[in-house]
Amino acid sequence: MRYLTFALTKGRLADKTLAALEGIGLGCEEMKDKDSRKLIFVNEEKKLKFFLAKGPDVPTYVEHGAADIGVTGKDIIMEENRNIFEVLDLGFGKCRMCVCGPKEAEEKLKHHEMIRVATKYPKIAKDYFHNKKHQTVDIIKLNGSIELAPIVGLSDVIVDIVETGTTLRENGLTVLEEVCPLSARMVVNQVSMRLEQQRIRSIINELKEKL
Repeated sequence: MRYLTFALTKGRLADKTLAALEGIGLGCEEMKDKDSRKLIFVNEEKKLKFFLAKGPDVPTYVEHGAADIGVTGKDIIMEENRNIFEVLDLGFGKCRMCVCGPKEAEEKLKHHEMIRVATKYPKIAKDYFHNKKHQTVDIIKLNGSIELAPIVGLSDVIVDIVETGTTLRENGLTVLEEVCPLSARMVVNQVSMRLEQQRIRSIINELKEKL
């Protein structure tokens, strides 16, 4: 039996994913050693391998077959737009992708005015404004604190992930429109889904029952 390889998003998502897998008997003891310098962790009994990656890299590993299965946020799946199967909403890591800005920007959104949008997610922002709202916008890609953009006049609004909304409120910004709900999702390599369909389907079904 060949190994099934999982690419997990570093941090809280990895911890929650491992807890969910442990719940169906597919944990990995090696990963509990926080001082380990290993890059690949193995469950020999179940023929599973695990590695940790940055969220945006997970779909790339899965698409190219370096991992059979991956777990990352829906925002990353939408932004990366890779040729992979999204098979399961794991239900944790919940938040929202939203259009945010000062209250006065609300009128510009309502009247479909030409506005500037700052975001880490240009694909998601473009799809939302161009295809759903049919509004012409100038999208500015940023990597750092997106909330800064409307405050210093770089943009009218931002498109970003909102969990509690505290940072927005503290900076005089508010949620103006919701783009979509987000959570952790399981994705599968297209070839792996054919070759290992029985094993992968079994994992998906067992996780579904536990969620």
